[in-house]
Amino acid sequence: MAAGGGDPAASPMKTPSWAVRIRGADGEIAGAGILLSPDQVLTCAHVVDRAAARLTAEFVGATDHSVPAVPARVDGTAYVPETRDADGDPSGDVALLRLERPRPVEETVRLHRLSAPGREVRMYGFPYAHNGGIWFRSTVVGGCGRDGQVQLSPVSPGELASPGCSGAGVADSRTGEVIGMVLSGQLDQHGNRFSFMSPAETIARHLPGLKPHIVGPTAVDERLLPTDDGPSPDLLDEPFAQRLAAWLRDDGSQVKISVVGPGDAARAATLRRAITLADRELRTAVSIDRASLDPPGTVPSAGGHDLAVDASGVTAAEIAERIADRMGLWQHPEDPPLDRIRASRSTLNLVVVGVDEAIDPLPLLDLLEVLRAGGSRLLLVFRTAGDCHRLARDRLLTRPARERRARLVERLRDLTGPLAEDLHERLASVVPHGLRPFDSDLVAAHAALADLLRADDADGERDRAGGPARDRDLDPDQPPVRVRGADRDSDRDGHWDPGPGRDDRDRAPDHDPHQPPGRVRYADRDPDLDWDLDRVRYLEPGRDRDLDRDRRADRGHDQDPGRAPVRGAGAVPDLGRYERLADRVASRLAAGVAELDRLRDRRDELAGRLRGYHVLHQHSLQGEEDPAVDDLYLRAHALLRARPCDVRAAEAAVDAYTRRVDEHGGGDAR
Repeated sequence: MAAGGGDPAASPMKTPSWAVRIRGADGEIAGAGILLSPDQVLTCAHVVDRAAARLTAEFVGATDHSVPAVPARVDGTAYVPETRDADGDPSGDVALLRLERPRPVEETVRLHRLSAPGREVRMYGFPYAHNGGIWFRSTVVGGCGRDGQVQLSPVSPGELASPGCSGAGVADSRTGEVIGMVLSGQLDQHGNRFSFMSPAETIARHLPGLKPHIVGPTAVDERLLPTDDGPSPDLLDEPFAQRLAAWLRDDGSQVKISVVGPGDAARAATLRRAITLADRELRTAVSIDRASLDPPGTVPSAGGHDLAVDASGVTAAEIAERIADRMGLWQHPEDPPLDRIRASRSTLNLVVVGVDEAIDPLPLLDLLEVLRAGGSRLLLVFRTAGDCHRLARDRLLTRPARERRARLVERLRDLTGPLAEDLHERLASVVPHGLRPFDSDLVAAHAALADLLRADDADGERDRAGGPARDRDLDPDQPPVRVRGADRDSDRDGHWDPGPGRDDRDRAPDHDPHQPPGRVRYADRDPDLDWDLDRVRYLEPGRDRDLDRDRRADRGHDQDPGRAPVRGAGAVPDLGRYERLADRVASRLAAGVAELDRLRDRRDELAGRLRGYHVLHQHSLQGEEDPAVDDLYLRAHALLRARPCDVRAAEAAVDAYTRRVDEHGGGDAR
């Protein structure tokens, strides 16, 4: 049996006993289902709609090797049809059926909560020509839409979920646990193939009555949930909420560090709100609707985190066990959880609150370093900006960023050095017909390299002076607080209540007549905690629409798209954008070198052809002269020897010469 009870999908060589084939009143297969209890089957609402008034559940994996058929009906109100919001994002599409006769309990399965990123999964459905059922393999791509659905990519084009697969159970290949239900498959206009599933947590939110049939720890520690005696849910630190939502929507930052002091009720409430809204199971129906009254940019994506833990009073080993359990790494319980995590290729988006209040913060930082190195994303919240906070900044932000920057510097040096030399060598050899000039790409790469080297020099000077490192993924220490529903005129006037627990740095902001209404600025902020606001804007060649929008907003005018990335004085380089620049330049240079090599090969081929025809022509003349043909030869010969060689013109000249030779009976040397 699986860890959660019931029959696991551990072996792809067998038909799972929990797999249900659903037929409609016309006898046609309407879809699939999952046997969760002896008399309850989970399926899609659209399968119920397709089956019309009469449903029949057929158990193709019955333990007695028969295929029992049992009439079924919708179980009361356990039916949530698919709806779409203003953006077309789907929601719901789940239903629970009640069987007229129960099935053996050993044929059932429970849904299991597991973190999903990158998992290999299988689903058992009933597509056309496979009425007995067939396994489909997929890989989890990531969450999509506001409902918490998950996108799957089929291992091969033929394994796209098709009609007859809707409602099928999705089993994790490593653990055999059923972690969700297939919703649909899609082939878009570009030929991309995707399937979609509703994970266990999303199903639990739509059908709360199913929670007894869903096992595995929830994604959020109970101590992080809002409580009646906790901070008022109406408190909202809007800038902090926007930064949290951005990270939970994957803004490109792998590690983010924030400080939420013990007396900061607004930031504490904002943090709890973000953690709750990013959880598929806890997310409210109101937050799914685009017409939500929440301030813009403050609602995170469903499934934005895979696990949120409170480290206060807990050991690093206990947190590691919690992470390993959420990842599904329970196959070798005799191994320490840290070893299992290190050996695993699994990743997750992890939120840890109260890192500096753990029983053993240093071993916890060791664990977090292992997760970061393995590709997991980390949102770390400290209670104070003390020694543990500074050590975490150094180990998880500063050092990795410098190592990453060093790798990027070496790559840019290669692009502007050996690869650029290869390109120039070929450009001196042949005319680059059909190729866009490479000057802007190389200039951008040189400028990026110079900017990164300046950052290295600045870091060196800062290290020698003993100053703190600049980390762009740190939050401002004390952003302005906004209470939802409060009079916004107070913001316009620059007056606001700092709330309890603020120190002298939290004085009222100065009024700036050049700022839009409702915005405030600080007369004094801690510069070491102010790097998340100063995001670097890059001017990459017009392929990044978000960047272009940022540039217009920040600069107020357009700039030459061929220029290199630019950053403000004192800002920390956004390595992700420099890496994308390097990828683009490397791709263009490599493609250019390949095309120029093709032209050089064609030039050499034409030269060989010209020599062959010339020899044949000389033999055919038997000592006589043919000035007209000789002129054609000399022109083709000159064009082929020119540097750079215009291959198109040379090809035309060679063709003219060979045609003339053929007309005079000189033969064909091709």
